[in-house]
Amino acid sequence: MRSGRLPSISPWTATLTLVAGLTALRLLAVFATPLELYPDEAQYWLWSRELAWGYYSKPPMVAWIIAATTAIGGDSEPWVRLGAVLAHAGAPLALHRAGARLYDGWSGFWTAVVYSLMPGVQLSAGVMTTDAPMLLFLALALWAYAAFLKSGSGRTSLFAAAGLGAALGLAVLSKYAALYLVAGILLHGALDRAARARWRPQAMAAAAGAAVLVWAPNLFWNATHGFATVAHTADNAQWSGDQLFNLGELVEFAGGQLAVFGPLPFLVLVTGGLAVLVRPRLRRGLRSEDLALLCLTLPPLAIVAVQAFISRANANWAVAAYAPASVLVAAWLVRSQASRWARWTLRGAVASQGLLAAVFLAAVISPAAASTLGLDNAFKRARGWEATTRVVTDWAGRRPWTAVTTDDRFLFNALAYYGREFWARPDAPPLRMWVRETQPQNQAETEAPLQPSEAGLVLHASLVPAYALETARDFRTWRRLGAARTYDNQGRLARETALFEASGWARAPRDPASGRPYELPTAP
Repeated sequence: MRSGRLPSISPWTATLTLVAGLTALRLLAVFATPLELYPDEAQYWLWSRELAWGYYSKPPMVAWIIAATTAIGGDSEPWVRLGAVLAHAGAPLALHRAGARLYDGWSGFWTAVVYSLMPGVQLSAGVMTTDAPMLLFLALALWAYAAFLKSGSGRTSLFAAAGLGAALGLAVLSKYAALYLVAGILLHGALDRAARARWRPQAMAAAAGAAVLVWAPNLFWNATHGFATVAHTADNAQWSGDQLFNLGELVEFAGGQLAVFGPLPFLVLVTGGLAVLVRPRLRRGLRSEDLALLCLTLPPLAIVAVQAFISRANANWAVAAYAPASVLVAAWLVRSQASRWARWTLRGAVASQGLLAAVFLAAVISPAAASTLGLDNAFKRARGWEATTRVVTDWAGRRPWTAVTTDDRFLFNALAYYGREFWARPDAPPLRMWVRETQPQNQAETEAPLQPSEAGLVLHASLVPAYALETARDFRTWRRLGAARTYDNQGRLARETALFEASGWARAPRDPASGRPYELPTAP
């Protein structure tokens, strides 16, 4: 362990063994779990039914992957999620190659360990989101960048630059946060003269050309759809003068990184980075490979931290940092194995994060284990949607409704997925979304808004009591029918979906300033 090595095995074989074992466990969990699709996963599945070069809130890669996996195995939950498992099998292999190219084979192995045991990866490997494919293609881009930095100046360098551009383009087609890599490469070039010198015009043309070629169809889609995804991203930032400068949000974001990268790896990353900044001797002795990885790691963390301070930020918004950070932290710990602190930190990180991975897998597979571990609340958004859909579709089959509507995009997506066989019937009413504001605010409102011709006799399902009151003002008659209720493993009410009969659609005026329905007057 002093050199970070395992006995009698090559680092690449050790990496393959590690990844194969974890992938087998994750496949078991995905196919054995009783957890239903999260509403966002149901939305991505819905997108995969009609492939496009872009969607309202995300680029297209997640829908393409789901279309591929469900074409093989069908539309059940495991096949929707299979792409996430495979992406997180490919990413540590690519990161191993990057670590081996920049440092040595055993640094590559421990890179795969650090990445594979990240708490954020444990979650992401069981849920089909945009993070999984983005991290896979960022890992491939990092491998290509390592090859570019270490290659000669001839054809090999051009191939590496083109590979970097192509992988970056695929990463951006997965999630726009991949563009942080461009900021990292620019920062590296600004700080490292040797790296800057490698970017000859031919290499820049190869990288930029490959990236633009891959990304161009999505750019064209955005241009022909009013840059809907860009507008959605700006809305998510929520910058406004009345909520600027939130120290609490910044602290919460920083704490969230412990849960994404893991406490010990994040501690190594932060303390190592700060030591380089404040100690000139360490800064002068910094290896060029370390500087490259620091430059690639810093932009996502710094930019999203500023976003959190100005407004708000989810913990996973900076996850692009942790592909290069995994290589850097592993290399630092392997290089410092003569230090007792480094040896125990590496052992502690593997042991603690391996234990967390085992706990997470047990909770995913067994609801009883999740309850015992106090994780019911963490999984509540992945339970009860099928039962809710059964109640809604049962009511939908009782009368000649002209439409079934809802006021919540999560419920719309869940109804679309779990009611897919019902909605495919020729006698089924259409599933529609009530549009709250003057303009659509999500994909469901954009693609499936309630039309006046469909509003004769409407079955409305509402998750939000306040929205139900607003929806009622858009109809002349409104009557409560009942509710679909789901319960957690302790028998407590987890979610209630109220059902209403509505007719005589007469859309109420909206506030021109906010776009929302006018507030109801309150009693004096």
